[in-house]
Amino acid sequence: MKVLIITIFAVIAIFIVLAVTIVASSGIYLPKKYYDAWNPEYHKQFSDTRLQVIAHGLLAANSHNMQAWKIVLDESDKNGFWLYVNTEKLTPQVDPYSRQITISQGTFLEYVTVASEKLGYQADITLFPKGEFDDEGSIESLKSKPVAKVTLKPGSPAANPIYSMMFLPDTVRVAYQPDKLPADLVSQIESLSSVKMVVYQDDANLEKLKKLAWDSANVEAGVDRIAKETAVLFRPNEYEKNKYRYGFSLEGQGFGGINITLVEALLTLIPSMNSPQASNDSFLSGTRTALDNTPAFIMMVSMDNSRTTQVRMGMLYSYFQLLCQARGYYMQPMSQALEEYPEMKSIYEKIHSEYVRPGETIQMLARVGKPIREVERSMRLGVNDLLAK
Repeated sequence: MKVLIITIFAVIAIFIVLAVTIVASSGIYLPKKYYDAWNPEYHKQFSDTRLQVIAHGLLAANSHNMQAWKIVLDESDKNGFWLYVNTEKLTPQVDPYSRQITISQGTFLEYVTVASEKLGYQADITLFPKGEFDDEGSIESLKSKPVAKVTLKPGSPAANPIYSMMFLPDTVRVAYQPDKLPADLVSQIESLSSVKMVVYQDDANLEKLKKLAWDSANVEAGVDRIAKETAVLFRPNEYEKNKYRYGFSLEGQGFGGINITLVEALLTLIPSMNSPQASNDSFLSGTRTALDNTPAFIMMVSMDNSRTTQVRMGMLYSYFQLLCQARGYYMQPMSQALEEYPEMKSIYEKIHSEYVRPGETIQMLARVGKPIREVERSMRLGVNDLLAK
């Protein structure tokens, strides 16, 4: 009997040790520095107003959560700064011409605009003051030409109901409730922009767009070089999330609660689980769930595809995202069908032939709806990480 009791206690002890090891391996006890910037008080630690508005800008939705923004403070103007593309954070396989990264410069600038008004300034933004970078998105061009010169002009603080929306999750990938967008919100979205902004929530277009989105996701999952590019951006545990603070994590994919701890522990103990194939399987599974629970899509169409237009599209996307969130609706870009690499060509041409006229470009396609549950925010860099060294 004593031997049996000792054996039972030994098994329990081993189980406890294993459980503690698994939990500890995920880094669960580490402070989540990658969430610091989401604190509404974060910007107040900076005395320089430029840094305060930049602290808001870095919360914007952006391509692959690369946060590819580089800031050069203007030494001759205490209220000015230059925005560049951070060429160390590109995703050339999935975004060969840096169109998505260029749009992401615009999402940043719109957050800067909203934050400036709240802080008592007007953001005077001049796009491409030294000329647009080339259509190919060459590294030399991206490095040498600023996306924007921003000058903060003193004014009076202005209350804006969408300001507080910046501190909510920027992208929500979980299932949405079946609620359609109300007519007044649809009208507001489609009428406030000089570009073509269309809400699709009728059955025929929902079915068509869901199929295009699903087919494009399968194409992307089948391209080996893209799978590898995406896999290296996944941060499997708290250690790596704190180290990098950009890219993908379980939170950004809709995981929550104890599930994150358990999965991160397994990924840490068994690194082979974080393979390109595993990433693809997770991506497709999440996409299927999302599309099966999508009540509406928003499509943004431009008359041309210039770099200036791409930036302005990003600004508009951020504005409408915040506008929707103020009404309880969230967005998730479904960008695969709009990507320009060779394997996606047939789907790219199909969605353009069915939804726009020759010469027009679909810049953004996003699902929109009310999430079935709350989600965690995605990782974020700090202000100092964006400043040019």
